[in-house]
Amino acid sequence: MSKAFTARAPGRVNLIGEHTDYNGGWVLPAALSVGIEVSLTPRADSAVTVSSLNYAAPAMRELTEDAVGDWSDPCVGAICEANSLGLLEGGASLDVSSTIPEGSGLSSSAALIVAILKAARQAAGSDLSDVDLAIAARRVENEYMGVPCGIMDQMAVALASPGSAMALDTKSLDWEILPLPAGHEMVVVHSGLTRKLTEGRYGERKAECDAAKRHFGTEDLCLLDPGEIEAAGLDDVPKRRALHCATEHQRTLAAAKALRDGDVAALGRLMNESHASMRDLFEMSLPEIDDLVATSVGLGALGARLTGGGFGGCIVACVPANERGVWLAELLKRHPQARFIDAARPS
Repeated sequence: MSKAFTARAPGRVNLIGEHTDYNGGWVLPAALSVGIEVSLTPRADSAVTVSSLNYAAPAMRELTEDAVGDWSDPCVGAICEANSLGLLEGGASLDVSSTIPEGSGLSSSAALIVAILKAARQAAGSDLSDVDLAIAARRVENEYMGVPCGIMDQMAVALASPGSAMALDTKSLDWEILPLPAGHEMVVVHSGLTRKLTEGRYGERKAECDAAKRHFGTEDLCLLDPGEIEAAGLDDVPKRRALHCATEHQRTLAAAKALRDGDVAALGRLMNESHASMRDLFEMSLPEIDDLVATSVGLGALGARLTGGGFGGCIVACVPANERGVWLAELLKRHPQARFIDAARPS
């Protein structure tokens, strides 16, 4: 019997920097304690079998199959990629254990793909780096699954560890590990509204950004001057998308500086400004999420914002650690559809 190889990848919450990762900007994710663990056993045939207590039924697929919109698509795509990388020579049996809620915007698909690729790297005894695997994991989502995501999720779950944040330049892939604010927790609360990146609205936003890129003749919307965008003769929708990207990039750089300086008040203010931009310029929020964010700040969070691809999922709020219990209880009392997921805190 073939040997099983086990690997794990964490979920991530993005503290700030939304939809900047495919527009040449910076992001600031933090790893969470929730995550995905995969046990991989190489197979001599071309079958991909997946079992998991987190999903309703086991799956058996073939490496030659295209994505079908099923929960097992990331598994098949990751095994195909592992073959392309020379890490496997055929199919695999996978057992998946997850504590990341699906559709929460906490990178469950990226964590699943990265964990599979890390297990395959073990099986091959390969020296491929975590950055190599992150780039490969993005290919799975872009090319196999048809999700037009950037590189943030894959880099965060491949390289970051709970207790710190990662300031990442998605253009150069330069990155820096930064401390989370002392005496505070970055609390992740699910809105109760789920979404899938494959539903189409994420793709619509990327297409709108692409229209702005064509207008300005650049792939890097985030590096444009907001004043230049305002003055351009660009249609209203792509203009607002570009303005979000450029100002969000600047907020992310400022937030990274706030973490370096230990300036939690500045971080909170930037998170609030980020949510307003996502709501008004990128139009990726929902009224129920706006209400949840407003309540979070009203109850004492220094800052709160939608996190993830948008149109559902989670918010993240910066809360004094000694107030988290009372704050959370009151928040969930006022928003009974919401639920606590995790908290990123200094290690």
